[in-house]
Amino acid sequence: MSKKEQKDGKKQATGEHEGKGKAAPAPSVLMQQAGPEKVPEHHVEITKKSYERELVQLQLELIKLQEWIRFKELKVVVIFEGRDAAGKGGAIKRITESLNPRVCRVVALPSPTERERGQWYFQRYVAHLPAGGEMVLFDRSWYNRAGVERVMKFCTDDEYAEFLRSVPEFERMLVRSGTILIKYWFSVSDKEQERRFQARLDDPTKRWKLSPMDLQSRARWVEYSKAKDEMFAHTDIKQAPWYVVNADDKKCARLNCIRHLLSLIPYQDLTPEPIKLPPRQKEDGYVRPPITDQTFIPEVYVSENKDGKHKQDAAVSKKAEPTKTH
Repeated sequence: MSKKEQKDGKKQATGEHEGKGKAAPAPSVLMQQAGPEKVPEHHVEITKKSYERELVQLQLELIKLQEWIRFKELKVVVIFEGRDAAGKGGAIKRITESLNPRVCRVVALPSPTERERGQWYFQRYVAHLPAGGEMVLFDRSWYNRAGVERVMKFCTDDEYAEFLRSVPEFERMLVRSGTILIKYWFSVSDKEQERRFQARLDDPTKRWKLSPMDLQSRARWVEYSKAKDEMFAHTDIKQAPWYVVNADDKKCARLNCIRHLLSLIPYQDLTPEPIKLPPRQKEDGYVRPPITDQTFIPEVYVSENKDGKHKQDAAVSKKAEPTKTH
């Protein structure tokens, strides 16, 4: 690809055009089809290249949504549930990686403490609900009681029955209070889950993702299926329905989930105008302390000049004279 093609591609991704300043990005195929519950007119086959292009476009839209949430002081809760290794974490990562963590944050709670076990069941989750102008993504949620706690007998039959009675009213209360509550279930086939588990076993950087509970989810596949069916029967309510994401293909699942999320919250483009940097303050006699008075970390990795030589000489000479950096 030529430098001109690379430059043009970058402009298309960022929405910059000569003579027009900052403009909204050209809508992709998926974004053109976006809309509440709208069925796409045709399916789009995703390649690695088109996946990256669509993801950039969707992430730009997520930034617009973020600014709208902050401007309108919306309270948004998005729940991610599903089978182990279904791709929930990957989808959450793609949603948040371009957003402001002060606006959009992830909640992934560990097992409850002894004190939390003695609280009202929803209490530890309520503490993480959003204030106005925030969006919270729950990587697993209060629905643990209907899944792993039910199957693994971590709760009693009475506690489970009370949860199924309480959670619809709890969620209706959240919606009545002005919270936008969105629930996603990531669905993955038995065969694909086994493939992903095996990939985690073979990859040292992913092996930490496998826990004893993950292994039990394989051994008790049918029990988890029954628990999910029972959960849907009681909690798939009009005010907060479940949206199922076909997650056998991770890349498609991420794009489809983000696109659907964008379709559920009407928003406007509040992208700030381009900012002009002010001139740097003059030093006016300020003398920086000697650089030798500072403790630098060892420079094990160094960059190269265009001729391929290391910049070690420059690094050495830099220590001998004051620097403009701080």
